[in-house]
Amino acid sequence: MANWGFLGAGSIAGSSLAPAVHACRGATLHSVASAGPERARALRPLRTHTSYQELLDDEDVEIVYVALHNSAHRRWAERALLAGKHVLCEKPLGLSAAEVDAMIDTSARTGRLLVEAAWNRWHPRTRAMEDLLAAGSVGTVTEVTARFDGLAPAPGNYRHDPALGGGALYDVGYYAVSATLAAFGWRTPRVTRAVQEYWYPGSADRAAAFRLEFPGRGSAEIRCSLVGDVAEEFTVTGTAGVLGLSAPAFCAGAAPSRLTGGDGVTRVFPAVDPYRLMVQAVEDAVAGRPHHLVPLEQTRAVAATLDAVRSACGPAPVGVGAANGPLG
Repeated sequence: MANWGFLGAGSIAGSSLAPAVHACRGATLHSVASAGPERARALRPLRTHTSYQELLDDEDVEIVYVALHNSAHRRWAERALLAGKHVLCEKPLGLSAAEVDAMIDTSARTGRLLVEAAWNRWHPRTRAMEDLLAAGSVGTVTEVTARFDGLAPAPGNYRHDPALGGGALYDVGYYAVSATLAAFGWRTPRVTRAVQEYWYPGSADRAAAFRLEFPGRGSAEIRCSLVGDVAEEFTVTGTAGVLGLSAPAFCAGAAPSRLTGGDGVTRVFPAVDPYRLMVQAVEDAVAGRPHHLVPLEQTRAVAATLDAVRSACGPAPVGVGAANGPLG
């Protein structure tokens, strides 16, 4: 039995993580800390707090889920680790590879578990895709095309604010980059073209498009946006075949999904709750039972690639539009 504490009671905590903890074998949603008491109570914890530190001081809390805006991840995940808690932190774990390195170091020093809540990595289809690619089902991977266009955030949402770690690249771009790195065996890519667009002067990016080259292998074309035209696509081409995911390519779960492998066989996966699988995996890891967790070195690889893309895009322009040319 493990007691969970949530830092934050936003939309994902309410719609996905709280139900997953309530449904998980052996898990208890013990405490939720939020500036909005009503939002905290809506998650049905045993106890609520208006102070994040108050929750961390609660000796009954064993696992902390960090559900705050992106720029707060490192600060509160490290505070939770130093308070002796295991941590499941929303993605992206950190806003840079340097932040991720610091968090990994704190986890190692405290002897507490640190896991990035990249929930789709626990979906059986994602795991099957990664296994098939690792086994060479399409031969040597030569080309990847990935696209994730998500819903436009409401006015005032943190995703508009670069100071809070907002933007399409950190949000939906994360999924496309993670899947692409998995397809190329987690090799380090080189960014050869990158451009971002912005909602308004000083905002975070609303869209990004970039090309990754994997020396000696192949390349990937990736697009992501938060402008409202929803689309999720992912295709891997290799020397021996093509692997493709049915839409939604990254956020499957609520409905059956399909994967067509390099062998031409289409595999069907029933509807599943990946958040519940993720929570159960963390529970099992803490309890010392067999489990599957996303390796922190892969978390860092995604962060390093996002660093490289942002660097290639350069600083945001003064006016609205693209940083170094239209997306096209």
